[in-house]
Formats: sequence, structure tokens, C-alpha cells
Amino acid sequence: MMRTFARFAVPAVSALLLAGCGNLSRLAEVGRPPEMTPTTDPTRDPNWRPLSMPMPSRIAAPEEANSLWRPGSRAFFKDQRAAQVGDIVTILVNIADTAALSNVSIATRKGTEAMGIPNLFNLETALPTILGKNINPSTLVSGSSENSTNGNGTITRNETVTVRLAGVITQVLPNGNLVVSARQEVRVNSELRDLQVTGVIRSQDIASDNTVLHDRLAEARITYGGRGQLTDVQTPRYGQQLLDILLPF
Repeated sequence: MMRTFARFAVPAVSALLLAGCGNLSRLAEVGRPPEMTPTTDPTRDPNWRPLSMPMPSRIAAPEEANSLWRPGSRAFFKDQRAAQVGDIVTILVNIADTAALSNVSIATRKGTEAMGIPNLFNLETALPTILGKNINPSTLVSGSSENSTNGNGTITRNETVTVRLAGVITQVLPNGNLVVSARQEVRVNSELRDLQVTGVIRSQDIASDNTVLHDRLAEARITYGGRGQLTDVQTPRYGQQLLDILLPF
């Protein structure tokens, strides 16, 4: 009995301890707004990894004798746009996605099968002796089946996110593309909103005002979330989430 109790008690206690670790920070913020994350170097994040992608061989810029024009420059004297690690570029996030999908499927099938042996070298006369007097050789087997399926599904999605935020170039790839990482935190009363954007951009897509549109980012990762009193109210408790995963009904 004790072994059975321990077998179920140990996982339950472990789950409570893990949930408690995540709640310690929330308990520390009772009565005051959430703390904002300090500004740090993105490359020092434990989850940060250098990006590696297939690259063509780099072509050296031709040298122009007695020329004031710098190869690759987009201005005569100096290019003010971000180009090196540590430079800042403004990312314009303007997402307005709308999707509507409707599916209707109807399937109906009906089948009837019958099989008998009215005449088989006069052997059918021996069937009543073997199977019983009520057997009819002409209707030995009869079967029927019928099924019907009716499915109807509708998906409607409407998302709008419009934000401007500055990011930092964290890596310059061999072909000249730039890896950017941007993060912005906004705290209003007791709710903290966190917006993060990462991706790869071409230096040619940076506008003259040092901005780049979010749809120019390759491998873009855009997250918009937060934490605080409103998020706590809208988030199901750990026990409810656990039951939603484990309960089969």
C-alpha cells in the first residue's frame, strides 16, 4: 500500500515543486508591477546561437584607382544605414492578416449483398440435413451496410499588429546579409508587454531612413506577449492545464 502511494505521490509532489518555482517570481511581485528585463547584449543570452546558412563564395570588390567612390556604398561620402555588428536598425512591424476558410463534406454509402446456391450438382439437397430443415440454399448469405458522414468546419482569423522598434545587428553573414535582433518592453500599470523580433535582412532592403519592413525579414520570428495581472486572469491554472492534457474525455 505504501509503495503504491509513493508511486503516485512522488510525481505529484514533483509537479507541484516545478510549478512552485515558476510562481516564486510572481509571488515576489505581489503589490507592485512586474519588473522589466534589463537591457543586455543579445549574443550573451544562453539561448542565442550563431546562424549558419548556405552561402555562395564571396566575390572581392574591384579596386578602382583614383576613385572617391567606395564599393558597396549607397552615398557619395558615407552610408548612414546599419551595416556592421552593433549598428541599430528600425524594424517596422505591420501585420494585418485575415483568413477565412470553410469546409463542407457529405458522404453517403449504401450496399447490399446476397449469395445462395440454388443448384450445385444436386448437393444443395443435403444442406437441410447438415444445417437444419429451415435452410434455404438459394439465400444462404445476405448482408447490407449503410453509413453517412456529414462534416462542416469554419475558420475565421483576423490579426493586426502595428509596432516600430529598434534592433541591433548581431551578425554579418558571409554574403552580406544581416542578422538582427530586436526587443521592446512596455509596462502599463501592472501589465508588461514584450515584443521580440529576429530575422535576416538584406542590406539593400534597409531604407534611407534606416528602417526595414518586417516582410523583408527571412526566418522572421515575431512574438508579442507579456505578463501581469491581466495575463494571470486570462491564463488557466497549472492544475487545469494538466487535467486538459491528461483527461481523455
